[in-house]
Amino acid sequence: MNSPCYSVAMDLGVCQLRNFSISFLSSLLGTETSSVKLDNSSSGASVVAIDNKIEQAMDLVKSHLMYAVREEVEVLKEQIKELLERNSQLEQENNLLKNLASPEQLAQFQAQVQSGSSPPSSAQGAQQPPTPSAQLAAQNSGPSA
Repeated sequence: MNSPCYSVAMDLGVCQLRNFSISFLSSLLGTETSSVKLDNSSSGASVVAIDNKIEQAMDLVKSHLMYAVREEVEVLKEQIKELLERNSQLEQENNLLKNLASPEQLAQFQAQVQSGSSPPSSAQGAQQPPTPSAQLAAQNSGPSA
């Protein structure tokens, strides 16, 4: 611990972190570790060069992250647009079905919603209300007796 870099425990941690950062960032930059290796007797110029390499690597990481975030935002915007369109379509369909349903069907539906039960399944087909097109056909054909 007589090295000037290790005079305090905190300095030891800083030196170790710097050595780790140099090797990690060098691998990111594709440079040889030996060309940016920290020398305890290095001058201020090599420290500045190392800091510049670190800054370049951080800028590179930042630009890649920003690009990825922008792409994800575009994907999410498109999904939101599609979901809004689908929601609007379903609201229109819901309003149409409400308008075509008889008061008894609406009352039955409200009772099911309040009791928390699900609507009738396809196995109970005889109890299901007719489709809107079947209702219109029955209304237009008149009595069939």
